[in-house]
Amino acid sequence: MDNSPRPPSGAQWTISAAGHEAVIVEVGGGVRSYRYDGVDLLDGYDADEICPGCAGQVLAPWPNRIRDGAYTFGERSLQLDLTEPATHNAIHGLVNWASWRLVEEVADAVTVEHDLPPTPGYPWALRLRTRWSVGADGLRAEHEVTNLSAEAAPFGFSVHPYLFVPGVAVDDIAMRVPGRTRLQLDSRLLPVGATPVAGTEYDFTEPRRIGHAVLDVAFGQVERDADGGSAVTLTGADGAGVAIWADAEFGWWQVFTGDTLNGDRHRRSVAVEPMTCPPDAFRSGRDLITLDPGGSWRGVWGVRPTAA
Repeated sequence: MDNSPRPPSGAQWTISAAGHEAVIVEVGGGVRSYRYDGVDLLDGYDADEICPGCAGQVLAPWPNRIRDGAYTFGERSLQLDLTEPATHNAIHGLVNWASWRLVEEVADAVTVEHDLPPTPGYPWALRLRTRWSVGADGLRAEHEVTNLSAEAAPFGFSVHPYLFVPGVAVDDIAMRVPGRTRLQLDSRLLPVGATPVAGTEYDFTEPRRIGHAVLDVAFGQVERDADGGSAVTLTGADGAGVAIWADAEFGWWQVFTGDTLNGDRHRRSVAVEPMTCPPDAFRSGRDLITLDPGGSWRGVWGVRPTAA
């Protein structure tokens, strides 16, 4: 048995191709860094750091927050651990601090997997598998989640990358978010309603400078591309930047400008999270996925640099 010290994020798998390089980690099964031609496009973290601010983590079987960690499904009333105790919420699922195992590794791709056991707050077994790859089109993540239980399970999914526009401060980034509505939030960052963004400070349906906007907002009623997917773009004054795209499985975008992060990470980058459902979906049922016994969900998203 090897008892030598290990990085806080566990085993590290580096993949590279066509000038793109990413590091995938054992703890959380997420992406620790991604760069193109040596320039970081994701605001990641060092190998000797504990993952800050959920950077690059996989969020399942729910994204964002559940009010009081309490919900019902079928005939059951269930209680999750309150992982955001200051606001009495359960946040970001159950797998972002779990150990994921290596399934396959090649030069430009790695596949990792985690078996989530049933717990009192979420009494269903899931198998989560992600294939991370890089190539000429950038970073790509292909996710598959299978219900190993004998009964249907509630499910939602997201990821939490922070995006850089190299050399551009958050205030000076021009951002486009294809969401026609936003959720209105209470003091616990939980939804209490929805409202159109048109004509408001939250309207980013056309590229617009972020400026001093403080954002931790879920955008819905997403304008779809021809293939059913959608994308958020961040660009500098010269038109170059980064895009994050997601397929038709993701109908929500969460945008967070990092204002509550401490130290050097404060407002240093923008977290842009494709979500299958909005916050508190276990309670509201809005866009909540029901995984049948033996059934699987699949979704794909990615990040790529954009030219001027």
